[in-house]
Amino acid sequence: MIGLKRYGFVKYLLFASLYYTEGLVKVISVLILPLYFLEKGVSPDIATLVIGIGATPMIVKFFWGGIVDSFIQRGRRMFIIIGGLISIFSLFIISFVDPSMALFPFVFLVFFGWVGVGFLDVSSDALAIQISTEKERGKINGAMYAGQSIGMASGALLLPVIATSYGYNMVFIVAALIILLVIIFPVLVKEEKIVKERPRLGKILIREFKKKNTQLVCLFSFLFTISAGMFLILAPILMSEDFRMNRIQVGFVTMLFTLAIAIGALVGGFMSDRFGRKNSLYILICLSILFTGGLIFTNNIDNFTIVYVIIGFLQGGYHAAFLALAMDVTNPIVGATEFSIFAGLANFGSILAGALSGTLYLLLGLDRVFLYAALLFGPALLVLYLIRPKKNQMGFAYSN
Repeated sequence: MIGLKRYGFVKYLLFASLYYTEGLVKVISVLILPLYFLEKGVSPDIATLVIGIGATPMIVKFFWGGIVDSFIQRGRRMFIIIGGLISIFSLFIISFVDPSMALFPFVFLVFFGWVGVGFLDVSSDALAIQISTEKERGKINGAMYAGQSIGMASGALLLPVIATSYGYNMVFIVAALIILLVIIFPVLVKEEKIVKERPRLGKILIREFKKKNTQLVCLFSFLFTISAGMFLILAPILMSEDFRMNRIQVGFVTMLFTLAIAIGALVGGFMSDRFGRKNSLYILICLSILFTGGLIFTNNIDNFTIVYVIIGFLQGGYHAAFLALAMDVTNPIVGATEFSIFAGLANFGSILAGALSGTLYLLLGLDRVFLYAALLFGPALLVLYLIRPKKNQMGFAYSN
C-alpha cells in the first residue's frame, strides 16, 4: 500500500487522477450531450434544461457528503471507489439508450451517473482536507482542478473523434473504461482513519455554520460561478450554430479552453498559497470581468477562441483559489458535508445559469448574455470583501 504522507507527490497525482474522471464526465455533459441532442433534433433551450436537470446531484453534494461523513470511521476511500463504480455502470447503460426515443430514461441515467461523481467528489475532497496542511491546500486544489480540466481537454479532443468515427454510443463506453482504470489507484493507497466512532454530525455542522465567515463563504460560493455557467454549455452550441464548426473543430477549441483552465488552476493554486486567497481572487475575478465582457467584440472564431481561452485560464485560477479558501474554513470531522455544501452551492450557481443559458440566448441575444455574465461578478466581489482573513503561522492570509 502507498502511504500519502510518506510520499508527498502521490497525493497530488491521486487527487489529479480522481478529478480527471470528473472532468471526463463533465465534458460529456457540456460538449458531447449538447451536440448529441442537436443531432437528435432537440432544441437548444430543451437541451440545456435537460442537461442541467441531469447534473442536479452536484447541487445537493451535501447529501452525499452527509452519507460519507456518517461512515467516517470506515474511511473516505471506500466511497471514492463506490462513486466510480456507479458512474461506470451509468455510462455503460446509457450507451444503449436513444434520447430521441426515451428522453426521460436517458436523463435519469445521466442523473444517476452524476450521483456516482458526487460520491467520488465529496470523498476525494474530504480526504484532501484530512491529509493536507494550509500551506499546501492551494497547490492541492490546483492539482485537483487541473486534473479535472485535463480530463475535459482530453475528452474534448478524443470523444468527438470517437463520436464521428464510431457513434455516440462508443463515447460512453470508452469513458466508462477510462474511469475503471483510474479508480484502481485509490485501491492501492493506504488511508489513515481519523475517528473510530460516528461523530454527532448535526451538532458540529450547526456550530460551523453559525460562524459569519462560513455564511459569507456560502454566499460567495453561489455567486462567483454564475458567470461561467452562463456560457459553459452555450459555447459549444454557439460554435456549432453561429460559427458553423463541425464536432471535431468544436472539440479542439473546447480542448484549448480546458487546457487553459488546467494551467490557470495550477497558477491560481500557487498564487493563493503565496499571496493569500482573497488577493488572488480579486485579481483573477477582475480580469475575468474584463475578458468576459470582451466576448461582445469577438466577431469571428479566431478572436472568440483567443478570448475564450484567456477566460478559461482565469476561471481555473479563481476556482483553485476559492477551493483553497473553502478548505480553510472546513472542519475535517465533517469535511465531506461542510465542504460539499460550499461546492454544491458553487455548482448550483453554475448549473442554474447553464440550464437557463439557452433560453437567455434566444430571448436576449448573444451580446447581452455575455454582458450580463460579466456584470454578475460584481455581487461576488462585494461578498468577498466582507470575508475576513486571518494570518496563519506562515504569514499567509486565510479565511476562517
